[in-house]
Amino acid sequence: MMATILAGSISYLLFRRLRSAASQRSVVQIIAAAKDLSSGITLTAKDVAPVDWPSDLPLAGSFTKVEDVVGRPLIFSRGAHEPLLKRDLGVEGSGIGLAGKIPAGMRATAVRSNEIVGVAGFLYPGSRVDVLATYTPPGSTAGPVTQTVLQNTEVLTAGQTIEPDPQGKPETVNVVTLLVTPEDSQKLQLASSQGTIQFVLRSGVDQKNADLRPTRLDQLSTAAKPAPTRTKGSSKRVLPPPRTFYVLEVIQGTQRSTQKF
Repeated sequence: MMATILAGSISYLLFRRLRSAASQRSVVQIIAAAKDLSSGITLTAKDVAPVDWPSDLPLAGSFTKVEDVVGRPLIFSRGAHEPLLKRDLGVEGSGIGLAGKIPAGMRATAVRSNEIVGVAGFLYPGSRVDVLATYTPPGSTAGPVTQTVLQNTEVLTAGQTIEPDPQGKPETVNVVTLLVTPEDSQKLQLASSQGTIQFVLRSGVDQKNADLRPTRLDQLSTAAKPAPTRTKGSSKRVLPPPRTFYVLEVIQGTQRSTQKF
């Protein structure tokens, strides 16, 4: 009984001490969402509010003034009372919706892909893909080739969806928007005009680009390869196989003789 009372007393004293320390903990105010906010909107003063944050736990990229976030587009949706960070906001005047998610110097390019053969039904905003093009090179007599034209490219939207479904539910689409450089946007446009485009889904942690060569149609054939032709001067004289002899020993009285045939 005494042990129970002693343990309870210690727990109570410890709780009061921790509560007293928490009440004396210094705080600062940072800017957070005043309510649930959807991506793509331009923030106003009614959308944000200051909240208390422990001063000994600095939050990198946070804001301390309302005027620093007002007028800027929201790139990612935020929940009520969730702090706003620099990575969540676009540059003021960069536009709303998809335009606010495009970094400076980059482009957003929409591409159509075969929804049955490709992986378009399993692409989400933020996915990483390689882009393959199948086409026939000008003047080629060997048939079509498949070539990887872009690697490790970010998907901005799948259809008209800017953010992935919270439950991870896939959406069947055949048009995605990719985030590319101006040079890569030209490659993408040329490739789509010359043949068909397919997407190859890759792991988000795989950042390495593979050194790939185009795949030709004859590389898919399983037929036996023809015997290599000999070039002039490379042939060698083929010697006939050694002749086989049979030896017969003849014994006549005390005389022996052998015959070969």
